[in-house]
Amino acid sequence: MTAPRPARWLSVLVLAGAVFVSSTAAILIRIAQSHQVPSLTIAAWRLTIAAILLTPLVLANAPVRAELRLLDRRRFFLAMLSGIFLAAHFAAWIGSLAYTSVANSGALVASNPVWIALVSWLWFGERLHRGMVAGILLALAGSALIFAADDSGASQGSRVLLGNGLALCGSIAVCGYLLIGRNLRARMSLLPYVWLVYGAAAIVLMGLAIANGQRFWEIPAVAWLCVIAMAAGPQLLGHGGINWAIKHLSTTLVAVVILGEPMGMAVFGRVAGCIAVGRLRRAAGRYFSRLKSRGITLGRI
Repeated sequence: MTAPRPARWLSVLVLAGAVFVSSTAAILIRIAQSHQVPSLTIAAWRLTIAAILLTPLVLANAPVRAELRLLDRRRFFLAMLSGIFLAAHFAAWIGSLAYTSVANSGALVASNPVWIALVSWLWFGERLHRGMVAGILLALAGSALIFAADDSGASQGSRVLLGNGLALCGSIAVCGYLLIGRNLRARMSLLPYVWLVYGAAAIVLMGLAIANGQRFWEIPAVAWLCVIAMAAGPQLLGHGGINWAIKHLSTTLVAVVILGEPMGMAVFGRVAGCIAVGRLRRAAGRYFSRLKSRGITLGRI
């Protein structure tokens, strides 16, 4: 007996919430990068911790273990391929944040509706509605404006263009992840699917980090907290919600809703900036209070 299909509005609501949670990742990544943690190491630990957190749930769930045992070679291969696409997405996108702004990277990596719509139309024969076309055109216009704005900056233009290029590569890679996920989720439960995909992506990213000579154990405590938060929030809740919704919605609609991720990134970026300014003000206030208590005034300095 199959479970009843959830209402469309519920699927869209879950997807929107998952995208909002996923949008917190960029700020956490920038904090980890500010502590000199390499991008590949951040990506590798994000997926590795997520896979480790899922493992007890998989081992304790008899139906999930049975589903994994009965998995045929084709579905296993597709899950591994989806993990490789996910690894490529994170390696490129997280790498882009070291060179370009959160807003630029977010807008470009969320341009995937363009590529997904083309593949869905040409390969799967999926019809595009007017709302879908409007969202795709909006993504194209936003990407064009971002590239034009970056070209006008001469100080670090090559670095910004590199970051934008990596974000665009991340956008293309995530299309494979979403398209394969749409296919597999129609025949697989959520937990075994994400466990296999996250595990495959973690192995690929750890291998790349080791091959690049990165010492991924030597991470500051603040960066560890950011990576753990990324695994629990944006990865398990964010991507988990997206992978749940993709079974019940078209891949193109999922990609269009993901267009809201850059707005979430901008909101969290503004909040983080306000928090930082508030801390500076409080620190300055404490400093000048100490000076005043010692009888030192600005006029005497």
